[in-house]
Amino acid sequence: MIPSLYEPFKNWAESGSIYMLADTHFEDEDCKLMDPDWITPEEQLVIIKGMVHRNDTFIHLGDVGNGKYIADIRAKKKILLLGNHDRRSDYKDLFDEIYAGPLFISDRILLSHEPVYGLTWCLNIHGHDHSGREVYQEGGKHLNLAANVCGYRPISLGRLIRNGILSDVGGIHRDTIDKAIEKKIIG
Repeated sequence: MIPSLYEPFKNWAESGSIYMLADTHFEDEDCKLMDPDWITPEEQLVIIKGMVHRNDTFIHLGDVGNGKYIADIRAKKKILLLGNHDRRSDYKDLFDEIYAGPLFISDRILLSHEPVYGLTWCLNIHGHDHSGREVYQEGGKHLNLAANVCGYRPISLGRLIRNGILSDVGGIHRDTIDKAIEKKIIG
């Protein structure tokens, strides 16, 4: 259980862990152009299935590729945030929930396909950026889970939180207070 999740998303963690990954691009021929070491869908599935189990929730942060591989992932729940290569109609029977845009799942966690900049008060977990940077600060804190960037390994949300990824993310309330204090001091 992850108590900080907003109520509609608490069920994602009720019986297991929440794992996230983006940009699997299963069978997308252009992947080798982005990264010459891109692994096959079958190799990706071995990694995913070795980590994600039947009681877990698997969140795909977009750019799935050939959906037939999603059926082989034995998660209790499968969630998709549509990426720029995805069409809802291609995946409607493969995922339990599909979202068309960014999704706040707690007061300090935003899931999205593409990075969202300027939100200094939350952690943005996303994909889309295949440049090789996993964690970076550019207008907020970001965790890039594009498959080739994170070693094709789904990341556990609970483990991230337990390991302190949110320790330097104050939240919108703290950000608002700090800005008001700064304005009063400078102003």
